[in-house]
Amino acid sequence: MRCRLRGFSLVELLVAMAIIAIILAVALPIKSKAHLNTVKTIVAREMHTIGQAQTQYQSQFGKYASTLAELAPPVNGGVGGPNAAHLIPASLASGEKNGYVFVLTANAGGYTVVASPKVFGSTGRRTFFLDQDGIIHQNWGQELASAESPEFK
Repeated sequence: MRCRLRGFSLVELLVAMAIIAIILAVALPIKSKAHLNTVKTIVAREMHTIGQAQTQYQSQFGKYASTLAELAPPVNGGVGGPNAAHLIPASLASGEKNGYVFVLTANAGGYTVVASPKVFGSTGRRTFFLDQDGIIHQNWGQELASAESPEFK
């Protein structure tokens, strides 16, 4: 008696690949949206961290920090001071974190922090703004958020 071995036909393999492609086409946008939502929350927390650090810096040194480096840990360790107060992590003080670019600017009455995606649409879909009032604002789109932008909730 001869045993007949049977494998998958080309049509069966193509059908299986089509099903996998359909599943991926549905799952990838959902995963991407979930990732961007997670990043949005993380960036808002980082903005909050900078705001708290600025409040602490102002109470310690009588003025707001004018750069993220002034809020960062000292480069070679040691004791913090006005040039490196050790109030935020070095990863945030670098100005780039979680696909966003953070820019701190000092002004006469306080400061502003703007966070924008490094690659709009890929690393983020909105921009964020914070000033000495402590309220985080957001803007859906590439235009930078400002104090007039809607509040982030």
